Amino acid sequence: MHPAALPATTLADQCAEIRTRRSGPGGQHRNKVETAVVLVHRPTGVAAEASERRSQAENRRMAVRRLRLRLATEHRMPARPQPSELWQSRTRGRQLLISVGHDDYPALVAEALDQLQGVGWQMAPAAQTLGVTTSQLVGLFKKMPAAWAKINALRGTAGLGLLK
Repeated sequence: MHPAALPATTLADQCAEIRTRRSGPGGQHRNKVETAVVLVHRPTGVAAEASERRSQAENRRMAVRRLRLRLATEHRMPARPQPSELWQSRTRGRQLLISVGHDDYPALVAEALDQLQGVGWQMAPAAQTLGVTTSQLVGLFKKMPAAWAKINALRGTAGLGLLK
């Protein structure tokens, strides 16, 4: 299972957590208390942080979300021969039903990138394996600027044209 698909508690257990102070809005409370959270996923070394909230718990939730998104775009695993149950539960008639804010979004991005890596970053074969249209697969990445930039960078290194 890709680390981006792990439940929040399991993912947090695999991370080193660093609490620190950060400057910025929030006044005296923010400057006196270590509310900033940095999570480092031990198995992969991928890190994410959050410091914009005054609550350490809220910053931890944001850091986990950001870590999932970074793991999805930066950590690759072997492609599956068929779509996961999660992927299948999010498709209806070759359409992919997910919003960028949903907890499942990072896991789907990770699965799509793993499939794309397996077919040399070509969209059509990956979309066919995943059971969605090519435009639905492209749309998955367009929803998140970091994913969009990553897929275009990977396609560029493979000598393929950039997606528009």
